[in-house]
Amino acid sequence: MRKLTVAEKAYIAGFLDGDGSVYVKLTKNRTYRYRFQVSSYIAFYQSQTNEKFLKTLCKDLKCGYLRSRNDGVCEFIVGDEKSQLELIESILPYSKLKHKQLKLMKEIIEKKKMVKCAKDFLRLCSLIDKYKKLNYSKKRTQITQEVEKILKKEGLITP
Repeated sequence: MRKLTVAEKAYIAGFLDGDGSVYVKLTKNRTYRYRFQVSSYIAFYQSQTNEKFLKTLCKDLKCGYLRSRNDGVCEFIVGDEKSQLELIESILPYSKLKHKQLKLMKEIIEKKKMVKCAKDFLRLCSLIDKYKKLNYSKKRTQITQEVEKILKKEGLITP
């Protein structure tokens, strides 16, 4: 990611606060050691009529990708952890509405690297659960209790 001016940092933080989302989710994936994939995203949304603006932002930040949805919305998604951490460091002081989500994402990304056992992974899942309250998520079903059931069932942790 390129170096941003103070004005750019503040603008991007405000844009994310108003038309963006910051979240981490768990997805079942049997190929992963603890049977779940941890995926983090920072996303900016605009009508597809404003797609050019998001393309410019993507190009200027030198990270992420664009996705057009069937409902007429275009998304600029920063999905790789290195870029997420750089973006968080840049805009965190300027974010108001997504400040807690950004801090939590940073903590999760850092702790994810330190997972050495199933108990560590469950502690990471507990952090991810906090997004349910911060983002008013009603559909989140992959929560720590579900992960723990599967890990016990598969013998990855003892009851």
